[in-house]
Amino acid sequence: MEQLLFDGWVSVLRILVIGALAYITLILFLRISGKRTLSKMNAFDFVVTVALGSTLATVLLSKDVTLVDGAAAFALLIGLQFAVTWSSIRVQWIRRMVTGEPQMLLHRGRFLQQALRRARVTEDEVRAAVRQAGLASMNEAQAVVLETDGSISVVKTGGGHTNGSLDGVKTPVGSEAAPT
Repeated sequence: MEQLLFDGWVSVLRILVIGALAYITLILFLRISGKRTLSKMNAFDFVVTVALGSTLATVLLSKDVTLVDGAAAFALLIGLQFAVTWSSIRVQWIRRMVTGEPQMLLHRGRFLQQALRRARVTEDEVRAAVRQAGLASMNEAQAVVLETDGSISVVKTGGGHTNGSLDGVKTPVGSEAAPT
């Protein structure tokens, strides 16, 4: 019973020393890998972040995993994340696979019901995003887009005829739109 509560100062000292060194190693690797590793997260970034946290916990708590083993695991995960993001910048199908595509939820004041269902977003969430953008009416929104990182963007109706910010966002063809 005593070992469940306290196994001795050696294990506590190991956790403190290895924990500090592993933390410093992880921070150094993240700084070397660049800001993209720490940017807003899409699903791929989230998985890498969880894996890094799990690896850090394993290095801290498992006597079977050395600091060098943990550093190698950090380097592998960050290296793979770097390789995938590097590839996704250069190859469109990899980018779509890793980050997905932005999805239009509202177009010219009309909800795109099919897109809302696929994205599992409610009309109330879209209305909240429109309010946060400072718009009083849904008709003031040219589009509401679910971005690849899970955030919702509102594009205000403008006087110009260009939709530059909506390039790459597909308006679902044949979507049944409901009036606002």
